[in-house]
Amino acid sequence: MNDPTALLNRIRQVSALAPFNQWLDLQVEQAEPGLVTLRLDWRDDFAQYSGHLHAALIGGLIDTACGFAAATVAGNVTASQFSVRCLRPAVAGAFRVTGRVVKAGKRQVFASAELGDWDDENGEPFAAGDAVLVPIPE
Repeated sequence: MNDPTALLNRIRQVSALAPFNQWLDLQVEQAEPGLVTLRLDWRDDFAQYSGHLHAALIGGLIDTACGFAAATVAGNVTASQFSVRCLRPAVAGAFRVTGRVVKAGKRQVFASAELGDWDDENGEPFAAGDAVLVPIPE
């Protein structure tokens, strides 16, 4: 897909189909071939007992960013595996999740993602992860 606006709209439409993303109010801010940027604004119900972003949500954000990045080059995909590394407590008013395709093949797409502070784009990430995604027929 060569039209950047059409690609962004397609990824936004896919995100809108997921009740989990709707509950999060997850925003797709950028989508280019092989790259997506998502935004999540903080809500108190996202906290774990110490007041920072719950690791379950971190995992979901990493998975989603990798999947959307893969979808920009491979169409519909599903995760076959993913891993998450929590690097430090995730505390911010809003979070940036950036997903990138590392390698896209016919049967698998390898992607990575980082979670950081929306207002500190170049700062140390809170978490990072990788996923292997499999294209599925449309």
